[in-house]
Amino acid sequence: MSPPPGPMRGRRHGPSMPTEKAADFRGTIVKLVRYCRPYLPAILIAVVFAALGAVMSVIGPNFVGDLSDLISEGIPVAGHSGVIDMDAVMRISVILLSIYAASWVFNFLQGYIMATTSQRIARTMRSEISAKINRMPLRYFDRHQFGDTLSRVTNDVDSVGVALNSSIGSLVNALAMLLGCLVMMLWTNWIMAGVAIIATVFGFVLMFTIMRRSQKYFVGQQRVLGEVNGQIEEVYSGHTVVKAFNGEYGAIGQFVDANGRLYSNAWKSQFLSGMMMPLMGFVGNLGYVAVCITGSVLMVQGHADIGTIVSFMIYVRLFTSPLNLIAQANTSIQSAAAAGERVFEFLGEEEMEDESSKTAAIDEVRGKVEFDHVRFGYLPDKTIIHDLSFTAEPGSKVAVVGPTGAGKTTLVNLLMRFYDPDSGEIRIDGIPTSDMPREKVRDLFCMILQDTWIFEGTIRENIVYSEEGVTDEDVMRACDAVGLIHFVNTLPEGLDTVLDDRASISAGQRQQITIARAIIENAPLLILDEATSSVDTRTERVIQRAMDDLTVGRTSFVIAHRLSTIRNADVILVMRDGDIKEIGNHDELMARNGYYAELYNSQFEE
Repeated sequence: MSPPPGPMRGRRHGPSMPTEKAADFRGTIVKLVRYCRPYLPAILIAVVFAALGAVMSVIGPNFVGDLSDLISEGIPVAGHSGVIDMDAVMRISVILLSIYAASWVFNFLQGYIMATTSQRIARTMRSEISAKINRMPLRYFDRHQFGDTLSRVTNDVDSVGVALNSSIGSLVNALAMLLGCLVMMLWTNWIMAGVAIIATVFGFVLMFTIMRRSQKYFVGQQRVLGEVNGQIEEVYSGHTVVKAFNGEYGAIGQFVDANGRLYSNAWKSQFLSGMMMPLMGFVGNLGYVAVCITGSVLMVQGHADIGTIVSFMIYVRLFTSPLNLIAQANTSIQSAAAAGERVFEFLGEEEMEDESSKTAAIDEVRGKVEFDHVRFGYLPDKTIIHDLSFTAEPGSKVAVVGPTGAGKTTLVNLLMRFYDPDSGEIRIDGIPTSDMPREKVRDLFCMILQDTWIFEGTIRENIVYSEEGVTDEDVMRACDAVGLIHFVNTLPEGLDTVLDDRASISAGQRQQITIARAIIENAPLLILDEATSSVDTRTERVIQRAMDDLTVGRTSFVIAHRLSTIRNADVILVMRDGDIKEIGNHDELMARNGYYAELYNSQFEE
């Protein structure tokens, strides 16, 4: 039974079976090789060991042929008693054991080096992605799902690491064995070698044909996997809202759609690549049968002996088995190319401007903030703030009010340099914020947002966060100031109580922790974005007193919807459609009986 239509069904996706374009396979492999350049010496050593292991395996069958001749000569036949030269048999057996033992040692060393190197490459990739995230502008995350970004860090990097570990050694070993077997077969008997080569060429043609067809599905698999991760992360994080609005069927429909496309791409890529293994097995068996028939004919004609045929049968097996290894390595390389393309695409995204050359700083902060004809839009064709100009005097409390979408939070984002204005200038104590490094600008502010953020750690760690030299007494004073002291004292572990996403604390207590965090930071400027929206009326009064104390001597910007909380503001900016419509204190704006008075009175209407 298919799910009924829901508000989330088909929200973001197109047809259920989109056609994915093939990746730039060669370009991605070149990028991957360049990326692995620091590890090339270790990879080359592993390649040498893989080649030596293959050479040892190729040498062995020649001695097996000699051993077969010794045994066949000692078999009693009519008119000949036959005696097996056991000394020669033992000598050849020891040589064979030594050869195969050396082959095992070389293959072991190759596997150890490649496992270590591939994991180090994966670790470096994750570290670079993590560092890259911190250099990315917020605009990138406005356009991409969090789950898709996480998929690049986990699934895609793991695919690259697994492919490097499993494919390079196997590929080199297979090619070396293929070449070695070819030389030994031509040296042993060129006629039977020609028969084996014809069968092998047929297999290679089929394999490369399948490779070209399957690559686009590997690309589609990785991309849709990121999409599925994003959808799961989105729905899981908002599962309460999904259930509250009966959106389960819509979420299921959206997941079924994405999961179906993932199934389609994964099935096609795995089926086509999986065809190569049985195909190479068929080619190997075909070559084996052809060589057996050819060898029998040559033996009857006196052009071959039993040892030659035995050696050649082993060589045919060794000659065709690399095809299976190449097929497996090809599957891994295609997966690595698809995953690597997504990793390199992310690493190549535009970063924030390098500000190492900016040296402007404020030695003694007074707190004068000026907006000078600021214009800004999150998208080039959609302007949010059209022409914003005002001045906040040092130590003043500036309230920003207005309807939803007026540009209040955008103003805060510009103050913190989360975004830069499209035109105009923001100055702090006369210095343009664009001339200061972002870190210096953000050091000037402590910020309390409406959306609380609690990470997994103790209450102390959540409050102290990145500050240094903070004592437990400082933390307890901050907790006392925001009304959190009783809650902390009732906990068995006190400040050492561990919090995470599953911690049983209320939204108001989370907000109190974030406000205590701002008190500890003690920055010269303050931003409050509807900071008391998640607390009850009594706690709000306690926090309001703490914030009033916190704003003393600091230039503060307060975004509020409950206008009763900002009546004591020095300046109230009334924003609408990205512009300041009115400016003044509470009494002045009420006396004008304009838009602010309308907003204020509407909150007290019955």
